Amino acid sequence: MRCFVPLLLVLAPGVALGQDKKSGDQKSGAPKEAPVVKPREGKSETIKLFDGKTLDGWEGYTDLWSVKDGVIVAKNTDPLKFSTYLLTKNKYTDFRLTFASKLVTSEMHSGVCFWGIVKPEVSKEPEKDRTKHTYAGHLVMFPSGYGMYDLFGRNGLPVDGGPAKKVGKQHDWNDIEILAQGNRVRVAVNGTAVVDWRDPLPDRIKEAPIGLQLHSNTVPQEVQFKGLVLETFPKEDKLLTVK
Repeated sequence: MRCFVPLLLVLAPGVALGQDKKSGDQKSGAPKEAPVVKPREGKSETIKLFDGKTLDGWEGYTDLWSVKDGVIVAKNTDPLKFSTYLLTKNKYTDFRLTFASKLVTSEMHSGVCFWGIVKPEVSKEPEKDRTKHTYAGHLVMFPSGYGMYDLFGRNGLPVDGGPAKKVGKQHDWNDIEILAQGNRVRVAVNGTAVVDWRDPLPDRIKEAPIGLQLHSNTVPQEVQFKGLVLETFPKEDKLLTVK
């Protein structure tokens, strides 16, 4: 088994080795300027992704994901070779997601993934390595390594995690809002806007499940989530939790 040690990356710190692979999208030279993709149109509705009691509407490894005292608990005691996710059964493109998350045990970051695909084949032995619910796509990370990542793609994305670190809490509840529209991602942490980024490669964006991350790790860890209210095709083109 490989040893997974958190890396402190300049742009997207805290990602463990072995989770993600390089692609040919990052080449030497000036970064590609991102086009402006307008928000997609569709029915705007508010959906409670979590009923506070069960994992109805979600799929993931039931020994790693559970509900206790009104919160979703992600917890492992044995090492995880690959990150695993609790995934919505429905797929989404443009959305606003508001929730709270708390890192209870370990210093490894968690995150929310979207705009990608479920990719069990990241391992040659999916059953053994438990990659049935592994994800390839965009990831908003918190806490520890705040920033953004392209899982099994471009790796670290050019998003500064510094603003989030200033307002984030390492082992307490963080209120988070993710606004994903067109090819633009905006994030607020505890009432402060911390991310505003457009993907220069919008063809990579897919209608996809949204997932909560339990990161690959060699040590026990626990992450909790609550709230998880989703607005599809948001009516307002702004972060609503910013004070």
